[in-house]
Amino acid sequence: MNAAAAGAVPPPDPDTRGRTRVLVVEDDQALRALLADELGDAGYEVATAGDAQEALACQHAEACEIVISDLRLPGQDGLALLSALQQAGLDCGFIMITGFGTVEQAVEALKQGADDFLTKPLKLDHLRLAVSRVLEHRRLRSEVTRYRELLVDDDFHGMIGRSEPMRRLFEIVQRVAGASGPVLILGESGTGKELVARAIHAESDRATGPFVAINCAGIPAELMESELFGHVSGAFTGARQAREGLFMAAEGGTLLLDEIGEMPVDMQAKLLRVLEDGTLRPVGGNRELRPDVRVLAATHRDLETQVRDGGFREDLFFRLETFQVAVPPLRERGEDVDLLAARLVARFGAHRQPPVTGIAPSARALFQRYPFPGNVRELSNALERAVAFCQGEEITAADLPERLRRACAAADAPPLSGLWDEARLPTLEQVEQRYIHHVLASLGGNKRRAAQVLGIGRRTLYRRLGLDEG
Repeated sequence: MNAAAAGAVPPPDPDTRGRTRVLVVEDDQALRALLADELGDAGYEVATAGDAQEALACQHAEACEIVISDLRLPGQDGLALLSALQQAGLDCGFIMITGFGTVEQAVEALKQGADDFLTKPLKLDHLRLAVSRVLEHRRLRSEVTRYRELLVDDDFHGMIGRSEPMRRLFEIVQRVAGASGPVLILGESGTGKELVARAIHAESDRATGPFVAINCAGIPAELMESELFGHVSGAFTGARQAREGLFMAAEGGTLLLDEIGEMPVDMQAKLLRVLEDGTLRPVGGNRELRPDVRVLAATHRDLETQVRDGGFREDLFFRLETFQVAVPPLRERGEDVDLLAARLVARFGAHRQPPVTGIAPSARALFQRYPFPGNVRELSNALERAVAFCQGEEITAADLPERLRRACAAADAPPLSGLWDEARLPTLEQVEQRYIHHVLASLGGNKRRAAQVLGIGRRTLYRRLGLDEG
């Protein structure tokens, strides 16, 4: 039985087939033309050759994804052609055809690396099925290879990690990158949401286009429409000349709306119209523009709560969350901390003389105990400071920010109950720090909920943690 007939595989998507080249190698001119017509009708781009030498020349000139070759050819046979392709490093799928098929020949072809084996008289539906299945196997093999490389290469477009949460994130980014709809990137401050956005852009078919990012929290409400959509000359006081907005600046690429939760509600309505209709109008203009842009949005806020509170439009929320990507906080990927720290020290330490090249066990121990509420950004800032203050070639615990050392000391402080030795009593500051971190840990790091439980404002919580809100 033909290997192709062993299981039904759906034909490839027409868009994929249209980009797939197939080489038919057959000395029988009539059969060669028949196979070329059949595959052409199936949507493939077909090249033909009458012998192995011509086939090799064709593959060197313009490689085909699949080679379909008769076993019996003038001069070199199909097995010799397969071997020559492999020796030349020309990676392609290979399907062998023969009218003199035996089990021994089939096994030999498959042993040498052929992907499938068909016998004459050919059934054209089996031919189509064989080509489709070989393409699918090659695609899956390519994906497996890529994922294996990801596990070895822990730097994925600037995002560093080997932990399971980061592996899942890398995979989600790759899948989302292949789509075209908006993406909502969620994560705490400092987790690297912009890096995720840049990775989505780099993995997409828009990678050669511009990547434009805007922080909605940093733009005054009255200027945001002009910043995004542009304006015509004289649109408002001070608008002496026309200005292109960021949507048009990102033409053919990707626009990141960072901190989308800070966008005024009236501006949200205008953004929704662009996402729904694909058109925008510059401030003061009459002509509608249709930018070719993929929109990504990021926020550290709980948008669903903002929707309930009236601070964020529900229709915009549902439009943006077509694809949702959650970036894990650093405390959920503890095994990445040492790796991240090593990479950051290598980056910052290279500019020092003598260079800082390592991290002492005392510092690494603190990293493993500290919850990093500011995530990767906090780790990066701490190490940049440590490199600057380091007296030797290795960062020690003493080089780390006092706030980090204090927090770990507070966490290590003995419990209040049963303490009768005055020398062991923690300070009030240590008790406060310890309790704040305990509340944070019990609430999964949710700083908004922690502030509510502690009865303080979020800004106060950030200040007591020594963090900037953002």
